[in-house]
Amino acid sequence: MPKQVTNFKYKIRDKHGKASTGFMEGESGESVAGHFKQMGYMPIVIEEVKPGIKNFNPFQRFFNRVSQEELIVFTRQLGTLQAAGVAILVSLESITEQIINPYFKRVIEEIASDIESGKSFSDALSKFPSIFSNIYINMIRSGEAAGMLDDVLDKLANLLEYEHDIKMKVKQAIRYPMLVMITLSIAFPVLILFVIPKFSALFARFNTELPLPTRLLLGVHFMLSHYWPFIIAGMIAVIIGFRRFINTSSGRYKWDGVKLKIPVFGQLFLKMSLSRFSRMTALLLASGIPILNTLEIIKNSLGNMVIADSIDNIIIGIGEGKGIAEPMKLTGLFPGIVVQMVKIGEETGKINELLLKVSDYYDAQVDYAVKNLTVLIEPILIFVLGIMVLIMALGIFMPMWDLISVFKH
Repeated sequence: MPKQVTNFKYKIRDKHGKASTGFMEGESGESVAGHFKQMGYMPIVIEEVKPGIKNFNPFQRFFNRVSQEELIVFTRQLGTLQAAGVAILVSLESITEQIINPYFKRVIEEIASDIESGKSFSDALSKFPSIFSNIYINMIRSGEAAGMLDDVLDKLANLLEYEHDIKMKVKQAIRYPMLVMITLSIAFPVLILFVIPKFSALFARFNTELPLPTRLLLGVHFMLSHYWPFIIAGMIAVIIGFRRFINTSSGRYKWDGVKLKIPVFGQLFLKMSLSRFSRMTALLLASGIPILNTLEIIKNSLGNMVIADSIDNIIIGIGEGKGIAEPMKLTGLFPGIVVQMVKIGEETGKINELLLKVSDYYDAQVDYAVKNLTVLIEPILIFVLGIMVLIMALGIFMPMWDLISVFKH
């Protein structure tokens, strides 16, 4: 019968008195201590970690986060140390001392502990999928196999910086319309709840029929003031129902299709996704990962099932011996100039370089679209704002004009 393995938290010192901490699996505290003594370390603390303690905190997902910037700095520093010939464990220990995020520090310590116990770097990273993506782990694995970990880490740092830049572009694209919509969604109910009742009390003193816009506003006020619990409950139910819908395969596919058809934003998001696809494919291929494995890894990393389905079709086409360019053309997602560049890349054996140029092509279009986004959506926002102001103005001033005519007579 195999002996039970337990997780232990340790604190040890090396022969120079330098302390380090981490986690390690073992049959007992004595066996863990013996392991470190054999390696020339002095055990200070060896304590058992109870099952589930590390993941018990219900707020873990909220507090235990590693930002994109922290991951970029870690990858860049580790790549620099590897290029300088520093051993991986020494590199991790050196980087750990500089990390401010306590959760990320514990993660790196546990990764170092796993490497000490005989695991590969990529296997140790795979324990933390919320931090290290499938692309990250596979590129590290290919770098380990080829003995080019420093080169792969440099490529990963560049990719992470590129991904961060894409996220910033998305935030920049939606910031202005979101700000306007939030302002309107707050201002309109405030006017309905607090301004309209003042005029309603004034109009009620006179036996005159109120205009349609005013009756509409009073009706909205009545609904908001008397049925607000049901309205809030309904909104929550819609949100929960929508989230459940998009968590299903069919619902997610339909919603991803809708996102690509949204006026102005649909094409912007599509170009961003295709730029990411081109750059990731180029970097994974350059890291020595076969094309079919590359596409399998990437298709679930783009965040859109419609595009993932198109990549599936490219995978099928490659499996049938059609190459990359022809299946790309059949998807209908890639314009002719992109397909032609990929075809030239296949013929010349420079597919990586051409895919990077495709990514640059899309990046230029995305930059142009983001810069001109305000010009494109401003007329729509002004139209919506104008309609709301018109309704409010008519609802308030039309009965006042009627009252003035009553006073004149």
